[in-house]
Amino acid sequence: MKRIQDVIGGAGNLLTGPETTVNENLYLNVNGKWLETAEIPADRPRTGGFSDLSEDVEKKLLQDFADFAKDSSKARDPYLKEAVKLYQLAADFTERDRSGAEPAMKDYNFYKEIKDLNDLKSKIKQVVEDGVFALTFWVAPDMKDTAHNLLYVGAPSLLLPDKQYYGTPSEEALMPIFRRMSQNVLASFGESESDADKIIQNTIDFDHLLVPLVKSSEEKADYTATYNPVDFAKFKDQTADFGLGDLISNLAGVTPEKVSLTEPRYFDQLNKVLNEDNFAKFHDWMLLNTAIAATPYLSDQLRIMGGEFGRAITGIREASNQEKSAYRLTNNLFDEVIGIYYGDKYFGSKAREDVKKMIRTMIDVYKKRLNENSWLSKDTIKEAIVKLDAIELKIGYPDQPRKIYQEFKIDPAASLYENVRKISLLMRDDNFKDLNRDVDRTRWAMPGNLVNACYDPQVNDITFPAAILQAPFYSLEQSSSENYGGIGAVIAHEISHAFDNNGAKFDELGNMKNWWTKEDYQEFEKRCQGMIDEFNGIKFGNGTVNGKLVVSENVADQGGLSCALEAAKQDSDVDLKSFFKNWGRIWQTKDSPQLVEMLLASDVHAPGPLRANVQAQNIDDFYKTFNIVKGDGMWLDPDQRVSIW
Repeated sequence: MKRIQDVIGGAGNLLTGPETTVNENLYLNVNGKWLETAEIPADRPRTGGFSDLSEDVEKKLLQDFADFAKDSSKARDPYLKEAVKLYQLAADFTERDRSGAEPAMKDYNFYKEIKDLNDLKSKIKQVVEDGVFALTFWVAPDMKDTAHNLLYVGAPSLLLPDKQYYGTPSEEALMPIFRRMSQNVLASFGESESDADKIIQNTIDFDHLLVPLVKSSEEKADYTATYNPVDFAKFKDQTADFGLGDLISNLAGVTPEKVSLTEPRYFDQLNKVLNEDNFAKFHDWMLLNTAIAATPYLSDQLRIMGGEFGRAITGIREASNQEKSAYRLTNNLFDEVIGIYYGDKYFGSKAREDVKKMIRTMIDVYKKRLNENSWLSKDTIKEAIVKLDAIELKIGYPDQPRKIYQEFKIDPAASLYENVRKISLLMRDDNFKDLNRDVDRTRWAMPGNLVNACYDPQVNDITFPAAILQAPFYSLEQSSSENYGGIGAVIAHEISHAFDNNGAKFDELGNMKNWWTKEDYQEFEKRCQGMIDEFNGIKFGNGTVNGKLVVSENVADQGGLSCALEAAKQDSDVDLKSFFKNWGRIWQTKDSPQLVEMLLASDVHAPGPLRANVQAQNIDDFYKTFNIVKGDGMWLDPDQRVSIW
């Protein structure tokens, strides 16, 4: 057997050249010529495929917002008018440069003046609302009762992308950049060099306290392991030193019965992190986080300065220009509004109906494959089809943004920082109030201008934003086979998430419930382990793939490609060569080495070239279509091919 890592060297050293045959490497056959000339934009960490579409969407909206800024009457929607006001503030770098760090000094001094744990308790409301406490809070559907919401309590993020960065040459290379950036930021907030050094060292020391206690990306990939409910009374008692119980009841307008601890190991050790001995470290961690988090909304110098560490982690060579930064900032806060505008202007009703037809076809194919499944019992198949029939489809963009956007009122007389802070607090407080509301199943997980798609196991819905419904994924100008190899496989991928190693644990209403027979689930786990083994240890870039981290997405890829293939074969003019080549094309990507390292450590998706090649290797029709034989680079022995859905 010749595993595909023997013919792929990873990002930065891929074998290139248009002469590469499909038999040797599907991905390079389709993308080799492009790889020879493709250049990663200086303000992005990657190019190709998804990234190129995102850049194209952004170019359209950059021009639209530039036009709106000149004549705001062109933005007729009231929600969009407020977005334009924020954009105008964000784009006014003359005022932002004049103000420097001043707009954020009140909040910076608030944290600087916190004296001890008792003082922290008296000010806990702002600390929690600002998101700089040693616990994180969010409200989402209860995994075992998705008609109602539940408070989830987690751990703060580490400075580096994942635990496995610590104690490595990457940490040694990155942390001096963090120190330099932090020194410059703190100087802008009036700190002397010696005081800044102390703040930075305390921040790094506090971060190291977290490392052994928080979950790794691999652990986080087990979605259901985040569900660890405890009685609210117990949580209130364990956090009495900070008054969190009363605070949450006040913020939510109701006292919850329970909370879910997503990282119980960390929560159990919280007193080892938050105590008087460590207070100075925690204090300075809060202080520095507050300063850095403010930089995108202050002067241009601070904006560029505060993003230096993040750019170093992902390999971005330079900060985005002022125009892009103003748009991206606005889009972050008004994404639903801008997504609706984009979808309404650029997405056609004909395309929506055509995609709906493809989805219905794909669901029928999935149903047929389930009914003909050889390793599931009839009882499990019946339950799987119930879940399949209940999947809700969200295509293009929603009709209206959420009600919270009615409260987004931009004050042109206030600073950009003050306006952003006001909106952020509104959103955080609104999320807490979800504890006193039923779950909103109409809410979209993604805005219409995002080039992506998703499945939500707790709602049992799939979302396809308008922005992804274009070539090479989908086009009315492409053949049916090409569309099935592109968006068809993505659609079936999202459907397959309902039956991946995480989604399989939820029923048709999104409740965490076992609907499998014991024997069927054991066989399913065995097949998932085969997918883990298939990818685990594949060399890519300067690292290797963690098969356990990427298993859920790989299960979805396998199901998606298999089902899309069956759908494509129903057409009289099916062209499987076009199908597989477009499958390879949609994963076209060139990434910075730093981004590759970060994704291998923390991303639940396998690298694009491997998604293209390894999943094709699992499909028998791929071998027949291109006459691939033993000894070819794409050959995988039949007993090594993984088939689940």
